[in-house]
Amino acid sequence: MGKRKVAALEKIEADLAGLQYKIRKDPEAYEKEFIENWQQFDAAHEKFLAAPVGADSNSLITFREQIDLIAHCAELYPQITATFPDALKDVLTKHHAVLEPTLREKIVSSLTLLRRKDVIDSNYLLTTLFPILINTPSKSLRMVLYQKILSDIRNTNTKTTNHRVNRTMQTVLYNLVTSDRSSPRALWAVKLVRELWRRQIWTDARPVDIMRQACLADDEKVIIGGVRFFLGGDKEREEYEDDSSDEETVDIKKVKHLVEINKKTKKSKKALDRAADRVKKQERKKNAPHPLNFSALHLLQDPQGFSENLFEKHLQNSKSKLALDSKLLVLQLVTRLVGLHKLTVVPLYSWFIKHLSPKQQSASSFLASLAQGTHNLVPPDAIEPLIQKIANEFVSEASASEVCSAGLNAIREICARQPLAMNETLLQDLVEYRKSKDKGVMMAAKGLLSLYREKGADMLRKKDRGKDATMGLRSGDVKQLKFGEEEAGEIEGLKLLAKWKEEQKKRKEAERGIIEGAEGAEKPKGEDEGDGWNSSDWEVASSASDDSGEWIRVSDSEDEVEPQPDAKRQKVDLGDPGEDDKENVGDGTADFIKLATTQILTPADLAKLRELRIEANIDKAMGSRKRKQEMEARHVDEGLTAEQIEAPSRLRKSTKEERIALAKEGKPDREEHKSTQAIRKAKKDAEGKSTTNKEKARRKNFMMTLGKAKSKQKRSLVTTRNILKNHIDRSKSGGRRRNGISR
Repeated sequence: MGKRKVAALEKIEADLAGLQYKIRKDPEAYEKEFIENWQQFDAAHEKFLAAPVGADSNSLITFREQIDLIAHCAELYPQITATFPDALKDVLTKHHAVLEPTLREKIVSSLTLLRRKDVIDSNYLLTTLFPILINTPSKSLRMVLYQKILSDIRNTNTKTTNHRVNRTMQTVLYNLVTSDRSSPRALWAVKLVRELWRRQIWTDARPVDIMRQACLADDEKVIIGGVRFFLGGDKEREEYEDDSSDEETVDIKKVKHLVEINKKTKKSKKALDRAADRVKKQERKKNAPHPLNFSALHLLQDPQGFSENLFEKHLQNSKSKLALDSKLLVLQLVTRLVGLHKLTVVPLYSWFIKHLSPKQQSASSFLASLAQGTHNLVPPDAIEPLIQKIANEFVSEASASEVCSAGLNAIREICARQPLAMNETLLQDLVEYRKSKDKGVMMAAKGLLSLYREKGADMLRKKDRGKDATMGLRSGDVKQLKFGEEEAGEIEGLKLLAKWKEEQKKRKEAERGIIEGAEGAEKPKGEDEGDGWNSSDWEVASSASDDSGEWIRVSDSEDEVEPQPDAKRQKVDLGDPGEDDKENVGDGTADFIKLATTQILTPADLAKLRELRIEANIDKAMGSRKRKQEMEARHVDEGLTAEQIEAPSRLRKSTKEERIALAKEGKPDREEHKSTQAIRKAKKDAEGKSTTNKEKARRKNFMMTLGKAKSKQKRSLVTTRNILKNHIDRSKSGGRRRNGISR
């Protein structure tokens, strides 16, 4: 076979690759050759600028290869290549629309390479690429530029936060969004901010302000991008963090085992080193402090003004051209802001009136938005007409069961946030739906009933209040808060600690009273028993303290023991148990207030507080106590969805297909039925583990074992005895490999 002819361009490419290797190895020796290539690049650059469209393919290939050579060696000759970045920037900025795609990508990658070699800084690269990103008509170039910009910002903030680059880029994005609100180019600013927020590179208030301006734009895509950032940006960030933490863990023992039993090669040693580095990296990441990531909704500077502007521009304005789905997203953002920050946007509730109808498209979404836009500082007069409208339109005997259950559930969600919006007549009417034959309607009505047993039991009939609510009303524990009244904040579980301390105090007093009673029986008759004072107690305490020689620990929560009342006073007190109950309630409240305001909790108190809190949570989970249905405990940031409003309507008997799908959910797909042993074997094979000697012997070919079986039949008794004896000795010493005790 003859020698293959090499084309001239292939020779040039090979020569340039070899020259690049030689230059990087010895820059001083090959400086002359580099200068010659630089002059060729300069001439090709001027030729290209003169005719960027009419250049032939051979000259473009040569130009591209020279760009690649100079980009890889530019840091070795900084004085010669000082104008190289500006030349590439000039070509890319002016002629990106007519450049050949291969040459265009080569210029972009060369600029990125110069950035990695610190020939140019990050600001130079970003200010070069971003204007092209928002102006170029090429889709492929836009994707390349987007990835390059994103990776450069990420690499710049890897070790420490580069505030200078971040501030420059954020200013550019902010100006892009605010300069022309009707331009669709602001969508690239939205994409960049969302991705950098998801990767937790930008976590301050500046990107949130950019997205706030995007929500107030005129282009629908830009508006929806900004709204989705506030509604789901934090969830995307949490999912990205979970995905990065759930990376495949490296089993270092398995890697070492494979290296030991396989052939020793450099490749296997490198694999072991990489696995060890990965394990160290995971340990460092596990022990690193968790960053404080605030929600985007909490970083807004003026939530009141932002929600009012959103509502007036996109919802209340009749000239708004947004589609219904887009309006629902904006409405969801406005109501979530109102509910989270407890804002007051009074026109919002009157706007809801015309949309609360079963015939309205996406009616459950409107109900969910209304519920999450309600809080305890909204005037009840503004909410009461809406509840009446929902009850008239959705809840009736003529309505479908799904409609009725959704209406009752929406009313319950609204009243959980503002119980004062319900009137007594309507509540008693809605509670009667708990006798409905439809399970969804019945459960929704029971949910409303249980809510008002806690929030406002006095509005229910006596027969509907239940045992706990009736006793709470009688004792005064259950009372309805007035409008604008807030519950006092407290440490979780502090009441449990106060109750426990009170019980300990009573137990000690009871034990002390028993001891005093026993001593009082032996006292002489002449001593006075009614004065409540005994000098022997003081003598015993002083002698005990003298004998111990240590400090006596005195708790601040324990008061001095009061003198025992006489029998006549006890009889009078037993005659009025109602007053005792009131006094006990008052004493418990006083003890709690005293513990919360006048005492400093010791480490022992904090440990006991944690123990009591865990015990209470376990009791709630196990159902040993009646668990309170705290509707306001739902995370406000998560909001309320249409699926939660429609949840009671799905309380029906599931079909066979739904039960099968539910049973298969979360289980691996199996093509055929396999036994447990087969599944274990497949799992072991997938992990690269071997089989035992018994399994190997059982799977051995029968013809290979036939000769040994025949020889066993011809053994004498003495030979059999010696073989068994040797077998026992070998098993005691650890087998044939002597893994145990050596002989």
